[in-house]
Amino acid sequence: MDPEFWNQRWREGRIGFHQQQVTPLLAGHWDAAEVPSGARVFVPLAGKSLDLLWLAARGHRVLGVELSKLAVEQFFTEHDLSPTLTQTSSGTHYSAGAIDLLCGDVFNLDATFLADCAGVYDRAALIALPPELRARYADELYARLPKDCRGLLVTLEYPQQEKSGPPFSVSADEVRSRFDANWELTLLERREILDTVPDFVAAQVSTLHTSAWRMQRR
Repeated sequence: MDPEFWNQRWREGRIGFHQQQVTPLLAGHWDAAEVPSGARVFVPLAGKSLDLLWLAARGHRVLGVELSKLAVEQFFTEHDLSPTLTQTSSGTHYSAGAIDLLCGDVFNLDATFLADCAGVYDRAALIALPPELRARYADELYARLPKDCRGLLVTLEYPQQEKSGPPFSVSADEVRSRFDANWELTLLERREILDTVPDFVAAQVSTLHTSAWRMQRR
């Protein structure tokens, strides 16, 4: 998927994927992931998610990666944070308190940034990618996370023929096929949420489920 696709959506304000609240599955299931207190948590395709603040408030150091400079700048502005900026080979590094945001392509992320990430939280990354990029994402990026890294993966499932992504439908079978070789997976919850997502209702999608997966690197 062309990076300009996402940059244009941010410029035009077409960010229906951005939530005005903390993700319920994060609040409900993060403790089950058993990420150590104070651990650094990797959040790919972070946008300007309120989940970043929630994780920081739980005592974690947060490393988000986001392609859109506009999204990164809006995050810090909207929360009255004044980050320091550093140029790196992976993009511009914004840092304020417990939150670090790298503005750059997640596929170009230097492995050194992930070396001390004992946690991972993926709500909007895997489901944002078409199938061919999901394979690369799982094989390349998750492989850089250290042994015993643990966290939470949130997915969506719906009849893909009824609506084009993103976000894309990712089934339980696909989650297992992508990650089972290197990660212990536990399905914590699967719930129907169609009535809460107006865009899917308007598109006449027949069913929409979201799932929370506990992950632990073997």
